[in-house]
Amino acid sequence: MNQNNNRKLAAEIFYSGFKAVDPYDSVKGHTDKIRSLYRSGNFSRLIIIAIGKAAYPMANALKDDLIDIIDAGIVITKYGHCNKSEKSEVSGKDVWQCTLTKSKMKIFEAGHPLPDDNGVKGTEEIIKLLRDADEHTLVVCLISGGGSALLVSPDNGITLNEKQEITQLLLKAGADINDLNCVRKHISKVKGGRLAELAYPAKVISLILSDVIGDRLDVIASGPTSPDSTTYDAALIVLKKYGLTDKVPQSIIDVLNKGSDGLIPDTPKEGNVIFRRIDNIIIGSNRIALDAAKQKAEELGSHAEIISAELTGEAKDAAKWLVKRAMEIRNRRSERPFAPTCLISGGETTVTVKGNGLGGRNTELALAFAMEIEGIDGITLLSAGTDGTDGPTDAAGAFAEGGTVKKAKAAGIDPVEYLNRNDSYNFFKKIDGLLMTGPTGTNVMDLQIILLR
Repeated sequence: MNQNNNRKLAAEIFYSGFKAVDPYDSVKGHTDKIRSLYRSGNFSRLIIIAIGKAAYPMANALKDDLIDIIDAGIVITKYGHCNKSEKSEVSGKDVWQCTLTKSKMKIFEAGHPLPDDNGVKGTEEIIKLLRDADEHTLVVCLISGGGSALLVSPDNGITLNEKQEITQLLLKAGADINDLNCVRKHISKVKGGRLAELAYPAKVISLILSDVIGDRLDVIASGPTSPDSTTYDAALIVLKKYGLTDKVPQSIIDVLNKGSDGLIPDTPKEGNVIFRRIDNIIIGSNRIALDAAKQKAEELGSHAEIISAELTGEAKDAAKWLVKRAMEIRNRRSERPFAPTCLISGGETTVTVKGNGLGGRNTELALAFAMEIEGIDGITLLSAGTDGTDGPTDAAGAFAEGGTVKKAKAAGIDPVEYLNRNDSYNFFKKIDGLLMTGPTGTNVMDLQIILLR
């Protein structure tokens, strides 16, 4: 089987994975229950709050089924995630327009991964809505990955620019999602259960697409409707861990120190009365995507195996581990003819940025993988984000084969140089190795598809 066929097969398996967590369909499965609760609970208002990269299709599902009882709503999603008009090549479905006709919901497209003014404006509208909520109000929150950057309301004394600065510092330092969100929760008016605090005493149903390993409710989108297990002290420890204590704006240090000294209340914890009327429900996750990808690989005639559902750490280190596992399985089965094999993993790695190049964790992983298997035939890797955007790029991820490095060197491209300056996107762009899907409308971390032939 040639390179193009291998890539096509890997992409088909990848597509089947994220289609299994289609946000529209996932929310649709709960609309009847929401209508029944609205009626049986004698509620007088239904408010919709949708945040994250999948916010638009999630809100669209509620609009289609509950438009007659929706009173108001705010949708905040990433730029480009609700303004397509053509048929998607990925899903084959008509892509939504950036409008929710007659639904009484306002839409804001905003910055991600760095928050911006549109995110602040959208969040202000959410705060206004929730301040008017009472015990006769039913609030449905639709939460998906990316919500931490999109739902933004800096704490008193902290500016948006300072919030952007600390976010960028943590991202470049290679902070994982747990550490990143620990800090973000403690410099915000709406994260870490504080959105639930604003909504109290309303009844809240949160339907959640998980983009974190272990599906931790307090980490997904910084847990706006969940009890927070972290503290101001923990946030200070995170800054120290990454050597950022003397680099972040002083206003942020002041807020964290005040919280540590007990001068301002911490984020709401387990047992707080505000969580008594809140139901947090996971409706989609990376594990569901992995299982669907495995099933698709088997349908296509491959022996399939999920080798990890918790791929974390530096992308370069994760690549080495994946190569080791692939070679072990390949060598174990090479003594006799064997069916094509598909190894599948999922999770979310990190990149400690030391250069000035362009790339994301998936393209960096793919480049490191390609360097490890240089000259070895019969191995194809696709590493890609289920949201269709890898870091600050327009690619979902990249393909790597045994001939990738050879092809690059023949074109005068030094893979070591590109890896050292974190320029993996441009490396693969020059040798036609990128996977371009556009925004997929969902977000459940990353998938790696390895084909052994």
